[in-house]
Amino acid sequence: MDFLRPTTWEEALAAKADQPEAMPIQGGTDVMVEINFDVHRPPALLDLGRVPELFTWEQVDGVYRVGAGVPYVRIIEELGEALPGLAQAARTVGSPQIRNRGTVGGNLGAASPAGDSHPPLLAAGAMIEVESRDRGVRMIPAHEFYVGVKKSALEPDELIRAFWTKPASGPQYFSKVGTRNAMVIAVCSFAIALHPEERRVGTGIGSAAPTPRRAPAAEEFLAAELDWDAPLDPAVVRRFEELAAQAASPIDDVRGTADYRRHAISVMARRTLTWAWNDYLRRRAA
Repeated sequence: MDFLRPTTWEEALAAKADQPEAMPIQGGTDVMVEINFDVHRPPALLDLGRVPELFTWEQVDGVYRVGAGVPYVRIIEELGEALPGLAQAARTVGSPQIRNRGTVGGNLGAASPAGDSHPPLLAAGAMIEVESRDRGVRMIPAHEFYVGVKKSALEPDELIRAFWTKPASGPQYFSKVGTRNAMVIAVCSFAIALHPEERRVGTGIGSAAPTPRRAPAAEEFLAAELDWDAPLDPAVVRRFEELAAQAASPIDDVRGTADYRRHAISVMARRTLTWAWNDYLRRRAA
């Protein structure tokens, strides 16, 4: 196995173009597990840990651009107020050691349906910035990024450089069900983001379909039925949770049954909407 270690973004793009089969690693928290258990052995590893451009974040015209190498711990500590849904999800990732090494960029690259960062990125309407040496930069909406089980819209010569997302304009919440309280792969997960100025709600579902996905029918229902000046109507909440569960297409596996996942999605949809709405009303009254 070849080990490639570029020190600039240009070198990284060149290496990926010359060896498209090379597996990029940042923190290595997913890739090295698969290698150690002989699940996957790529012909080359492309270590991006020395590429400084990937470890910064900035605001550009009011939108946060976060480098693919920014670890979860910095998402929590530095961006928790601006990106609360993603920060909540980051807190559930592994152990402190994993959060110090693991990255949203790595989560995106793995494209696992169970990745914790995917639902809040979907709910917030994030964009994924990818680049190749020969074709330049592409911006991929999060809902178009996931194309199959552990498959993304990345071309073989492309690398993830950053993700873009607006700061939260309203409450955001993330919920996750696992077989224990910590250091666990999600049985299923759900994220919600209120966008009061647009009178819109974003959603994200994890580990309950072949890919992370939104619940479009549930979002459209809320956009039509919510009264943004009043407490939640229980009938609206019930229909929202039903539509959220219907958006999932889970399977039975060792972590949970399909029926359990659908039920859990409905419960998490109800709870996160209620938490977010109560938070929204409190902010309005303050």
